[in-house]
Amino acid sequence: MKKNGIAITILAGLILWGIFDYMKKPNNTLAPAPSSISASVPEGVTKGKRAPDFQLTDLNGNAIKLTDFRGKTVLLNFWATWCPPCKVEMPQMRDFYTQYKHKDVIILGVNLTDTEKNAGHVQSFASENGLTFPIVLDKKGVVADLYRVAAYPTTFIIDPDGIIRDKFQGAIDFDTMKDAYAKAKKDS
Repeated sequence: MKKNGIAITILAGLILWGIFDYMKKPNNTLAPAPSSISASVPEGVTKGKRAPDFQLTDLNGNAIKLTDFRGKTVLLNFWATWCPPCKVEMPQMRDFYTQYKHKDVIILGVNLTDTEKNAGHVQSFASENGLTFPIVLDKKGVVADLYRVAAYPTTFIIDPDGIIRDKFQGAIDFDTMKDAYAKAKKDS
């Protein structure tokens, strides 16, 4: 009987200490923060999985990571300058980005640089088409392999928590981007 009393006293003390420790930490909430939500989701390249992070260099030589855009809806677009459907899609991407960039959305264009005849074409293509969203260079095809990109263009819709909400193979238009963005915002 005495052992049970000691055990109950120790257990009660641990519970009280846990409550005290929790309450003294600033900004505690009952709901986990978005980063902890996405951290609990397994990584993968299918709908409902946490998008794998990567780092590539943009057209100005700056290192860009996918997680730099956490908190925003990301349209992760794999493309090449020689790809006819990519050429059709890019004006739609430009127009969508121009209209939606102030609504916590980003287009991250991953150029499949290892498939280009000349890497210099990427910069001129971006300039000629007025592309102002970030473009990174996948010089060795590592990120395309990571995301299992088999057809160009391919676009992943990633919600603000880093979860893949949709995937499109082939060119998508402005309305498809708008609908996918709205759905990703609703689902996150």
